Amino acid sequence: MATLHQRKNHREAIMKTLYEGMEGSGLPDISGARLRDELEIPEQDLAAACTYLVGEGLVTVRWAHGDAPATVMLTHQGILLMEAEEEDRC
Repeated sequence: MATLHQRKNHREAIMKTLYEGMEGSGLPDISGARLRDELEIPEQDLAAACTYLVGEGLVTVRWAHGDAPATVMLTHQGILLMEAEEEDRC
């Protein structure tokens, strides 16, 4: 089980990857396998992070069997949050 610090980092990394992917490719969703591999997050921790982000209304997930995220997509609220963070950095 990941520590609190690791869980927060996983969630932030997922949001950033989704936002950058949407901006770069224009595709609204990313496969769970791609997130897992690119971010090097264990499957169980990825599922937990996605569940948390769904609960916050920031992403939607299409779940595969075994509680693994098949695809993950930012919601409108998630996009707004990422845009606000981007504006704060400028």
